[in-house]
Amino acid sequence: MATTVRAAVCLCLWLFACQVRGSHIPAEMNRTIYRLLQHYKISNQERFNGKPVFPSDQNKKIETKLIFMGGVLESYEKLLGHMLKQLPTPSPQITGSNAQPGSAITAASSSTNNSGSLPGTDVRSELNYILKKVQELKKHRYHEQEKLLQGLETLRDIKMNDHIVQSKALWQLPQLYEEASSLPEIKIQRRRRRRRQTKAKGRPRV
Repeated sequence: MATTVRAAVCLCLWLFACQVRGSHIPAEMNRTIYRLLQHYKISNQERFNGKPVFPSDQNKKIETKLIFMGGVLESYEKLLGHMLKQLPTPSPQITGSNAQPGSAITAASSSTNNSGSLPGTDVRSELNYILKKVQELKKHRYHEQEKLLQGLETLRDIKMNDHIVQSKALWQLPQLYEEASSLPEIKIQRRRRRRRQTKAKGRPRV
């Protein structure tokens, strides 16, 4: 009981910290990840034991980090797609002749499963939401990096079937999503600063 309460407190603190720090992360995205973590449950020992799924090097140059973050987003896109494929798919039910139109198909995974407390249909919709957010960021902010990543082979050895890897990756997503969102803005700011400095140097002295 104490372990469950401690884990819940840690998750609440994590959610609050991410919301305060992450100006790029929508509140709904934070809440969705929080709910998904209830489904993809692992122990604190499993979560914090060993290296994180996606390492982060703060000393990398901005251009290098942009390429790396593009690869991280691509890996998240594949991982989330794999997690969606693992969910049970809705299947048609055999109904009598008196069944109402539209009632023949119901979600086969509407009951609670062993992995967590959310019904399969809810997990599917919430994973689709997170996948959409990652794809939007990748498309709008990392188009150039995507071209460079065509020949990149790193980040492809992640164990997509591993339940611990899936949960740890979800845990890391707010931090990495925030960093991936801010890096293009930092690059633009630095580019503008260099342009202003160049113009200032080129002005004739009076």
